[in-house]
Amino acid sequence: MFILGTSLANQVHATWQTYIMIIIYFIILLIIGYYGYKQSTGNLSEFMLGGRSIGPYVTALSAGASDMSGWMIMGLPGSVYSTGLSAMWITIGLSLGAYINYFVVAPRLRIYTEIAGDAITLPDFFKNRLNDRKNYIKIISGLIIVVFFTLYTHSGFVSGGKLFESAFGLNYHWGLIIVAAIVIFYTFFGGYLAVSITDFFQGVIMLIAMIMVPIVALIKLNGLDTFSEVAAMKPTNMDLFKGTTFLGIISLFAWGLGYFGQPHTIVRFMSIKSHKLLPKARRLGISWMVIGLLGAVAVGLTGIVFMPQYHIKMEDPETLFIIMSQILFHPLVGGFLLAAILAAIMSTISSQLLVTSISLTEDFYKLIRGEAKAKTHEKEFVMIGRLSVLLVAIIAIWIAWSPNDTILNLVGNAWAGFGAAFSPLVIFSLYWKGLSHAGALSGMITGALVVIVWIAWVKPLASVNEIFGMYEIIPGFLASVIVTYLVSKITKKPGEFVEHDLNKVKEIVKE
Repeated sequence: MFILGTSLANQVHATWQTYIMIIIYFIILLIIGYYGYKQSTGNLSEFMLGGRSIGPYVTALSAGASDMSGWMIMGLPGSVYSTGLSAMWITIGLSLGAYINYFVVAPRLRIYTEIAGDAITLPDFFKNRLNDRKNYIKIISGLIIVVFFTLYTHSGFVSGGKLFESAFGLNYHWGLIIVAAIVIFYTFFGGYLAVSITDFFQGVIMLIAMIMVPIVALIKLNGLDTFSEVAAMKPTNMDLFKGTTFLGIISLFAWGLGYFGQPHTIVRFMSIKSHKLLPKARRLGISWMVIGLLGAVAVGLTGIVFMPQYHIKMEDPETLFIIMSQILFHPLVGGFLLAAILAAIMSTISSQLLVTSISLTEDFYKLIRGEAKAKTHEKEFVMIGRLSVLLVAIIAIWIAWSPNDTILNLVGNAWAGFGAAFSPLVIFSLYWKGLSHAGALSGMITGALVVIVWIAWVKPLASVNEIFGMYEIIPGFLASVIVTYLVSKITKKPGEFVEHDLNKVKEIVKE
């Protein structure tokens, strides 16, 4: 994936110390998986939502780690390295979106999902909120989760394969299989509790890595004057507004719109012990996120000077962090930093696998077997949840076997799908009593379809007109909002009980 000068080739190749660190990391994950298996997988609620007993700090870092994924450590530095500081708009949009999410969605969703029949999935909440007796909304939203999360999960497997190919010289497919095997094990057995604890552990590793690498790189180069060298090499490198277009800035900034509808992130709000703990989670979560994203940007900028100074020719910018971490540090530390990349990758894959398996079990299998069966056959449904993890992983591995796009693009497509389909619906569900069953269903479908159509047929026309290159979440989100509102206005409302529930949620939030 990258070509090194002969003098540095041996410094980048993994050593036995590096392998030891990675093995230790894997063992810790397996131990956590076993702990989760023993502590919190006795019934479906425990396996899928940790029994709504997760603390604020685990909530915060697990939400961040599951959200950021390999794109923060590999995709974002590579994008900054290629385009300069203007790529930072995505970090601004995401940070702002995450911050607003903690205020707008988190407290109400935590309370309302419990009031609305103790819903443990987003589709289940939509069904109960809109009195969907025929389960149309539950089935369609569950289908969207399964489709987009399978694509999202495969981007994580691509990251894992790239890591092992670049850092260890291992065949891409073997790297993919190793990552998949470890993630499947602790998710399959440990469920939500194991995933949350591993995400917390992985979040700490990621934060340390994103602080260490840029700081040591600056020390090795020319201190803060390195950024002046970056600007001298190409003026647009250090300009937030140049090197891109207005539409490009809007597209990157619009990533923040997706936060309100990401199932693997907002499920953390549903599982926290109490909505009163969310302020603690917010302070830690947003601080973690901002520091991590700024660190990723700094890696990309310092890499612009680092690569030529160390006579490295790089074919894949998304391997920048890997190269710098292995050249700058002792193999033991380098192994720790490679573990940070694995942490970013695995934390997201495990969360996505779990949410998808929850949807397959709760939103599909339970409908087939019946609600009564779910209450009397808990072990059967937990096992179906585990088998769903395995099924989705196999499909994602199959798709990832022949990667044909960058990690950032793969994540961007799935992020847009969820953001357009679910973000408007989540907000309308939590705040607007006028939302109707038909409005919710039509708006959700419209958002998802617009994203798919935009990716498949509109974006290829970007060479004709720049507007067609717009990030697909923007037209998808707007179309979903408009359709949801207009259809709700002209169709029957769900009933008076909704106004009562919304008022009750509002009162509890104020307490």
